[in-house]
Amino acid sequence: MENIDLQYLCTVIGNLSGIPIRLYRGNVPEFCHSLVRLPRDPIGVYIADIRNIQTNVGYFVTKHFNYYGIVNAKDVKIIIGPTRQTENTTQELRELAFRADVPAEETDDFVNAMKSIVRMPLESIMQILCTMNYILNGEKLSLHDIAIYDTQEPSFFQQPMPHGTADMSRPHNLHNTFELEQTVMNIVRKGDSAALQEWTASAPAVRGGILADEQLRQLKNTFIVTTTLASRAAIRGGMDIDDAFTLSDAFIQKCELISAPDKIINLQYQMVTEFTRRVEMIRLGKQPSKLAIDVANYIQHHLSEPITAEDIAKELYLSRPYLSRKFIEETGISLTDYILNEKTEEAKRLLRYSDKSLTAISGYLGFSSQSHFSRVFKKYSGSTPGEYREKFTV
Repeated sequence: MENIDLQYLCTVIGNLSGIPIRLYRGNVPEFCHSLVRLPRDPIGVYIADIRNIQTNVGYFVTKHFNYYGIVNAKDVKIIIGPTRQTENTTQELRELAFRADVPAEETDDFVNAMKSIVRMPLESIMQILCTMNYILNGEKLSLHDIAIYDTQEPSFFQQPMPHGTADMSRPHNLHNTFELEQTVMNIVRKGDSAALQEWTASAPAVRGGILADEQLRQLKNTFIVTTTLASRAAIRGGMDIDDAFTLSDAFIQKCELISAPDKIINLQYQMVTEFTRRVEMIRLGKQPSKLAIDVANYIQHHLSEPITAEDIAKELYLSRPYLSRKFIEETGISLTDYILNEKTEEAKRLLRYSDKSLTAISGYLGFSSQSHFSRVFKKYSGSTPGEYREKFTV
């Protein structure tokens, strides 16, 4: 490795892939090459976790399924990413910009730059990692040798595995999957997170059909089937079709990288929980109308922007007076109240699970000032943002 020009290697790989690449020496950044101009490198959000990856080749997956590839050689660490196979939504990228402390006036530039990064299948990035590893470490690896790591983010609301999870060590002649499937998929369709938590606390053993002769393949095939069912249930519950399919694909891709049975089972519970949470965020009442679901989906895609009734009416090809009147008739809540309540719920999550200042959170959620944010938050939560954060500070 002594005779290898590492900066040249990174430049060539970066040019070929169209994905940002960085060179660290002793955990100190030495070189970065990117074909797109990012106002701030998003790797800063995850760098502490990535630095802890010490295997020769590693693979890090973020909350929104962006991935970073890592190659370690002595005191050198090369990191390529982020990318993913499908495009991030604007809202996901605005959230990432917020977490990366991108200045508000540069957020749009950050979003556009991230969308310009070449999207690449997981397997292609892994092939690049194997190639770099061979050059730097003289080690021949296959895709199955690459270790996967992920961010343990609170937004997944991970549940502990029930004691009765499936035993795949032997075949079962009796199936009890249909009743369980209906129970869980109804929970997903209704977006009932409380019911899901209660169910997982005492879930029975699953005796499913045999989908493969080998245990790991059996678990992965079961995961794929469950994810497909959960995505369809979420769509029936009102989740945007493209959002549901994109999330489904991302979970399945991640599952295929995992080789530990317990991690696949845990990922399955994360997946069901995430679909349930997404539906919960867009449902109004037990039987929401199409209008209510369309409004809720719009708000979830624009949470980090100022949202007006005029914006939503234009998106739905309706007049503002008609939209406002019809929404309150069908939901019992005014459109303004619903928008501000959803922003308050997002603010609660950020206050609990991030260290961002009240000013930063206020700006991210599109409020005109911190004082406006504080007044709205107190109206819809019963406490000030500071009081709410203090309540959940350990």
